[in-house]
Amino acid sequence: MSFGKTISAERKKKGFSQEELAKMVGTISVTIGRYERDEIKPSIDIATKIADALGVSLDYLTGKTNIELDNSIIKRVVEIQSLPDEDKKHILYALDGLLQNVRTKLAFGK
Repeated sequence: MSFGKTISAERKKKGFSQEELAKMVGTISVTIGRYERDEIKPSIDIATKIADALGVSLDYLTGKTNIELDNSIIKRVVEIQSLPDEDKKHILYALDGLLQNVRTKLAFGK
């Protein structure tokens, strides 16, 4: 999906009008329409504001990934990265155990 089509789909999914999105990012609705029709590309600053307003990553908007990353999870990952190595090691060990538990439950239909 193109950059513009992704913006349009995410905007509609969130229930925003072009005008509402434009106000959130500091532009006008005509410009949002031109982005959505792939007539023009926003600056990196505006693209970042659009991603933030829509609650998705910039990678998702640009098509670099097709996985819609949850910003609340990204914030937690960033927080974990800033911890001392020993704390990171413990958190990731616990997380690996929890993920394995979920995969096991899914595999056995429980």
